[in-house]
Amino acid sequence: MNITLSVLKADVGGFVGHSSSHPEVVETARQALGKAKKSGLLIDYHITICGDDLELIMTHQQGEESQAIHKLAWDTFVECTQVARRLKLHGAGQDLLAEAFSGNVKGMGPGVAEMQFQEREAETVLIFMADKTSAGAWNMPLYKIFADPFNTIGLVIAANMHNGFAFEVHDIKEHKKITFSAPEEIYDLLVFIGAPSRYAVKAVYHRDTKEIAAVSSTQRLALIAGRYVGKDDPVCIVRSQGQFPAVGEILEPFSMPGLVEGWMRGSHHGPLMPVAVRDANPSRFDGPPRVTCAGFQIAQGRLIGPRDMFDDPAFDPARRWTNDIAEYLRRHGPFEPHRLPLEEMEYTTMPQVAKKLEGRFLPLE
Repeated sequence: MNITLSVLKADVGGFVGHSSSHPEVVETARQALGKAKKSGLLIDYHITICGDDLELIMTHQQGEESQAIHKLAWDTFVECTQVARRLKLHGAGQDLLAEAFSGNVKGMGPGVAEMQFQEREAETVLIFMADKTSAGAWNMPLYKIFADPFNTIGLVIAANMHNGFAFEVHDIKEHKKITFSAPEEIYDLLVFIGAPSRYAVKAVYHRDTKEIAAVSSTQRLALIAGRYVGKDDPVCIVRSQGQFPAVGEILEPFSMPGLVEGWMRGSHHGPLMPVAVRDANPSRFDGPPRVTCAGFQIAQGRLIGPRDMFDDPAFDPARRWTNDIAEYLRRHGPFEPHRLPLEEMEYTTMPQVAKKLEGRFLPLE
């Protein structure tokens, strides 16, 4: 069975502040997608949250970038925004950067990750959702999952993975893309994806079968809006088992809380904490950044699940480590490396401050 899995997210209003999502907003989305399922547009759906982001997970047979599916998501976000405004939630509709739907949500604010594939006999899928971070946050985990044999032993001992994977990398500032083959081009690959503020892994493909293995959202809100309106809070879909890495290999990178952009006012580096959905309510300095993971088996398009994959005491050390890193970074206050470097502050108040003071800068003698 050929299906499309679409994950679209938006911050339509925070409860309280930027910390979480209100149950009434979630229920509004559930009702909207429930009607779409009854009409036959969707095969199945699941609604969840990560912090103040509303996450729409949908299966259908409309293909990628379907106008009908994207309009459904947009209309759902708009309806949820109306609820958020009635409840006077914080930043209601902040990710909806356009006034009206124009055929596709790309460039309109919401994040989107989609993949179309032929459903396997056992189709295992993991969906990662992050809050208080930016596109590019998946670079290190995806590299470890699909190119690092110290993380993924299947790259060494599984014959159906031994030839490696191909990484499609997007230059999100120049709107270009390039594909690298791993393992032979990993050094070239790392030159670029080691700079996640500009380069992001958009998709990963199995080199032998050419099948899609992973896809992420790479939308940068600040680049779309021309000003800071909130962090991108990306999503990522990863297929698992068979010719793809095992579930444990996919989750393993998150045992080390890597540093990502985001946190307070989107202007700081912070450790990415893997948490159960119930703990995805960042509050300390509006953080630290969180990541959740919903696991599904897909059967004839039906979403069997979810399993809350980070609801596991094995990730307790990562969470403790996150808090230790957060404590250390917070002591830096407004100094780098806690605060982002100046070139990444161009969408905050930095340009206005620089303009106000430009006449006071004198040449060195």
